[in-house]
Amino acid sequence: MKVTLNETLDAALKFGGPEFYKSRVPSYIYTNLRNGFGQRPYQQEAFGRFVFYMNEYHERPKGVPTQLLYHMATGSGKTLIMAGLIIHLYEKGYRNFLFFVNSSNIIDKTRDNFFNTRSSKYLFSDTIAISDKLIRIKEVDNFQAANQEDINIVFSTIQGLHSRLNTPRENSLTYDDFEDKKIVLISDEAHHINAETKKGNNIGTEEKEEIISWEGTVNRIFNANNDNILLEFTATADLSLPEIEAKYLDKLIYDYPLKQFRRDGYSKEVKVLQADLSPFDRALQGVLLSQYRRKVFEKYKKLIKPVILFKSKTIKESQSFFDEFATGVKNLKVSDLQKIKNAKPDEAIEKVFQYLESNNISFENLITELKEDFSEEKLISVNSKDESEQKQLAVNSLEDEENEYRAVFAVDKLNEGWDVLNLFDIVRLYDTRDASKGKPGKTTMAEAQLIGRGARYCPFQITDDQPFYGRKFDDDISNELRVCEELFYHSAYNPRYIQELNTALEEIGIKAKQTIERPIRLKNDFKETKFFKAGFLFLNEQQKYNREDIFSLKSTLIEQSHKVTLKTGYTKSSIAFSNTQTAAVERQEREFRLSDFGEQVIRKAINKLEFYQFSNLKRILPNLNSVSEFITSNDYLGKIKLDVSGLPEQIKNLTSKEKLDASVKVLEDISTVLASDKIEFKGSKEFKPYLIKDKIKDKVLNFTLNESEDKEFGKSMNNPIETRYHLDLGRKNWFVFDDCFGTSEEKLLIKYIDKVYEKLNEKFDEIYLVRNERHFKIYNFDDGRALEPDFVLFLSNSKEEPSVYYQVFIEPKGQHLLVQDKWKEDFLKKLKDENRIEQLWKNREYTIWGMPFYNEVQRISEFSLEVETLLNGLNL
Repeated sequence: MKVTLNETLDAALKFGGPEFYKSRVPSYIYTNLRNGFGQRPYQQEAFGRFVFYMNEYHERPKGVPTQLLYHMATGSGKTLIMAGLIIHLYEKGYRNFLFFVNSSNIIDKTRDNFFNTRSSKYLFSDTIAISDKLIRIKEVDNFQAANQEDINIVFSTIQGLHSRLNTPRENSLTYDDFEDKKIVLISDEAHHINAETKKGNNIGTEEKEEIISWEGTVNRIFNANNDNILLEFTATADLSLPEIEAKYLDKLIYDYPLKQFRRDGYSKEVKVLQADLSPFDRALQGVLLSQYRRKVFEKYKKLIKPVILFKSKTIKESQSFFDEFATGVKNLKVSDLQKIKNAKPDEAIEKVFQYLESNNISFENLITELKEDFSEEKLISVNSKDESEQKQLAVNSLEDEENEYRAVFAVDKLNEGWDVLNLFDIVRLYDTRDASKGKPGKTTMAEAQLIGRGARYCPFQITDDQPFYGRKFDDDISNELRVCEELFYHSAYNPRYIQELNTALEEIGIKAKQTIERPIRLKNDFKETKFFKAGFLFLNEQQKYNREDIFSLKSTLIEQSHKVTLKTGYTKSSIAFSNTQTAAVERQEREFRLSDFGEQVIRKAINKLEFYQFSNLKRILPNLNSVSEFITSNDYLGKIKLDVSGLPEQIKNLTSKEKLDASVKVLEDISTVLASDKIEFKGSKEFKPYLIKDKIKDKVLNFTLNESEDKEFGKSMNNPIETRYHLDLGRKNWFVFDDCFGTSEEKLLIKYIDKVYEKLNEKFDEIYLVRNERHFKIYNFDDGRALEPDFVLFLSNSKEEPSVYYQVFIEPKGQHLLVQDKWKEDFLKKLKDENRIEQLWKNREYTIWGMPFYNEVQRISEFSLEVETLLNGLNL
């Protein structure tokens, strides 16, 4: 079986570690994207894979155009990856970019992403610059008259591109545009250009050669220059087809499917809600859920407006339901809501009514709200092929605060290229099936893909330590904010259709095949203890790092000698096929200090680089007082050394230009290091007390079975049939919860504590082990990264004077994560010596302790030794 390019690059990542690709991404990619964009780990990897492939991958074909496919999930930011690669390729000498796609509305959306600086979805920074050069990004009709200092982009549909090139008109794009220029072709929704490939062997050689088709047109452009690059992006390449698989075997640079996107927490969780109700009443359920969600957002001061999509089978039906819905909302009565309530609705709808009751919101008041929020002017229909530009902009900016639309009515106009984050409900208004031989039909698969589009996560944050772009409540599904992370698909009651839809959703990866909810409860006996009612959990805080402790460049920058190679201008002719050896040019190296070149030269070099604007320097080096200080002080550039390599006569007497070029090179090297130092937070060393009863609570956990690499994950430790590591935790008073559903290493840690319990009990009279189900976090001292220790072990002895209380953080870790998560272990090991607790309690002494990783195979000796240290009270 042949190995794909993607699999080869996966292997390199596994061997090289998590930073293998991320570390290769030039900082100018991030600085030229909108602030904070492109920073998700998989996006950094997408950039890094390209840089590695182009610069270091030895198997890359040489002397031919480069073709690569990014197969990435809907909503993962494919257009953002395009934007970052455009910046990178500009730096590599490319100026002309041809963007083509199957649909004109995707072109409009992409124009907005690339050019509309006022759009919430604009992708670039306010100014685009590399080194000292400001760069403009421009849309052009052709490349012949384009300014080759700009980023020039031609936008076209595939059909339009084929037509323009094969029936040329004045000032239009022609094949001549591609003859003497290297071009980057960017294909969005790239599965559409594989028309010929899918035909495979069904057509003869002569016919293949004669076909002038979309794919043929693209290939003719692509092959016009060996330096050309074709970047394809799609979420739906049918890689299971042998012809497609063979075509992309050595071209698939990154496969990041919807299934992984969901696992990584970047999508909403999809719920399918079927109800035996009329279409209007089903729509009304969606409205109630949408309004409830809006109220939950408002409770937490989030200005997020949930949107509903009403999907019909035909345009006529969609137009008819638009009228029915608008009239129904206008005439809404209390009895309509009462009917929904009395119909024994799903748990999700019951929560809506419970919320209304607990907040004293009457049906009359709710109806007043709904008549306002879902009035006809806040409904939009997008069915016609000739929709106005205004409507297209409206449905692509539903998240904007000034956009008041709450409901969209459509058939299939929005099946591709619709980027919407605040869609939380899709109501299917028809009840048909098209399955064949037990497999979902074309319509059902299209519906599943629409759900995949709607499942893009709507970003929000309640606390600073929560991920902004990812789910937060997988381990706390009873939290009222969970509904803000869910997409509901409302369907008529039709079990066979629902089964087919679920199969389709599982096939595209947006829905897990099997999930299970597991409650964990604190034991009643534990809740009655003084320790639970009045005991403390000590935690530190994440604090904004203002860099006030930085008074110089890093010592590594000052101490190292920066390498600069001068251009010698050396040329030498030789006779072809001659074996005569030509002597290599003689080079010498000499060490200089940057200050040797004089303040005027250095200042001129600084002025060439936008990075060194004083406002930016001041942000990175807050104690810097002036540019002069930066140039002359030994804490900054004053002691910077450089090794200059060149011809002996050059080295002896550097020209002003050579000094300037060398200075610019060194300053560029330094700027790369400074720009990569992005520490924004630190963890406080002071640990503050919180009542245990306020932090450790009952929860309902949600597990996706058979997706974790660890087969124990989600299985009850109490149940000997489920687990390999059975222990009846109900009989272990030292374990505070009634069960554990953790990984194998976590269960082995519990068994280890059970084994050493008698030893611990000889030293301590109170012993409690708490499994941390996202109840709390602590923050790394160095960079403020959050750590959720898997366990905290509380040990106390009130018989001593003073009473001693130990709080011991423990992290069991699988073998594959021992190296990757080393920063966590380093942090835990620092806790004992570096934490600060203000001892406010007379006759009590609190100590925080962090253990080395627990691993049954590789780390048991080190862990046990630390337990002995703890028991013997050493190094306190």
